[in-house]
Amino acid sequence: MVFVVIQQNATDPDNVYKALAGAVDEAYTLSIASNGHAFITSVSSVGILRALETLTQLFYQLSGSPDVYSPYAPVFISDAPKFTHRGLNLDVARNYYAPSDIMRTIDALSWNKFNRLHLHATDGQSWPLDIPSLPGLSEKGAYMASLSYSPAVLAEIQEYGAYRGVQVLLEIDMPGHTSSIALSYPELITAFNVQPDWYTYAAEPPSGSLKLNSSAVYDFLGKLWDDILPRVRPYTAYFHTGGDEVKANAYLLDETVRSNDSSVINPLLQKFVDFNHAKVRAAGLTPIVWEEMLLDFNLTLGADVVVQTWQSDEAVLKTVQKGHKALVGNYNRWYLDCGHGQWLNFYPASFQQFYPFSDYCSPLHNWRLIYAYDPLTNIPANLTHLVLGGEVSMWSEQTDPVNVDDNVWPRAAAAAEVLWSGAKDAEGRNRSQVEASPRLSEWRERMVRRGIQAGPVQMVFCTQNGTQCAL
Repeated sequence: MVFVVIQQNATDPDNVYKALAGAVDEAYTLSIASNGHAFITSVSSVGILRALETLTQLFYQLSGSPDVYSPYAPVFISDAPKFTHRGLNLDVARNYYAPSDIMRTIDALSWNKFNRLHLHATDGQSWPLDIPSLPGLSEKGAYMASLSYSPAVLAEIQEYGAYRGVQVLLEIDMPGHTSSIALSYPELITAFNVQPDWYTYAAEPPSGSLKLNSSAVYDFLGKLWDDILPRVRPYTAYFHTGGDEVKANAYLLDETVRSNDSSVINPLLQKFVDFNHAKVRAAGLTPIVWEEMLLDFNLTLGADVVVQTWQSDEAVLKTVQKGHKALVGNYNRWYLDCGHGQWLNFYPASFQQFYPFSDYCSPLHNWRLIYAYDPLTNIPANLTHLVLGGEVSMWSEQTDPVNVDDNVWPRAAAAAEVLWSGAKDAEGRNRSQVEASPRLSEWRERMVRRGIQAGPVQMVFCTQNGTQCAL
């Protein structure tokens, strides 16, 4: 008889499933003796989860047989993550994902040793999140009455993640990307659905931003935060308040501002962010914002605020130089939605300008590019501790439940290995894609076997012949 001995060497803290980055030790040891007996040790239950996942990956099934075997015994593994925040940002506002889709994604994240699922929960196109104290938001803002997450469903998703070592954190993006609020509270939104010149006022149609100097907006925000924050607090240490792609021109149409001048707008944005972050902190959570609030609008953010970067490696460097913890996710490397062509249509007058209709971050970022990206690029050694890790982003303009598995996996798995093991090997060289390719291809097969419709890494010939498909 073969057995597995599991030993946890410390007691989990009370907040083990909703801890801040780095507060839970995910390191583990795993050994398999020559007789097949396995031994696992860790100081945390999350480390045990990571070890058990590794254990399953050491075994294979004999072709045409129910028997399984491992070619690796005896083996000893001592393993720990390089980065403490390893996440996927999933946009559930532009297209809706059923809870089962999100839970399936959580399963795959756990298998890949990710520990964060960032749900981009609301946007200008829809508001698929029930707020009982503000029922009109989802009643009028969701695409359909059934395409919204109730408090019970949201709690179920977050709890599902907690039991799998994946902390599910929420983002309600603002003050931009908020035009869906106008469907129930039109008095709160400026520059709503300007046509045809929406691009002057927003990054995407429909245009619309929360007004910046309106007491009604602050009354709304107070009610919103008092509703949602206590409900997510049991499951996460963080709340993301957005802040990306704010277009100052929107405030030319805001009767409470009537300006796009930074000297007018920035103090109002400061007050806006300060109010929101005070609410987040009062609920016992840590704020996250997109980089623009710090780097474009030069706001003063609390020392606790985590800044999510996306536009460049320089943005990461500037963030940590300002003393803030940073999340990495350069759109030229780690955006999973790129390379599928424009989702916008073009009138004859702009046809030639945009032909052949590449999207803003084309080409598609294949797994090799994702695998080659180092989150610590150009970060001096004395500041690397401020880079908590990063996220790959799956924006959903052209992704929905039908193709989400194929768009996320196995490319996200390449980022998972970088975030767990680092982009460099023990000699300081970029990890070899030639060596990684057979492993990733095999791992794709394991994910498919477990119900994830992950796309192929390479053709079967390459998988069966080691490193022959290399140049």
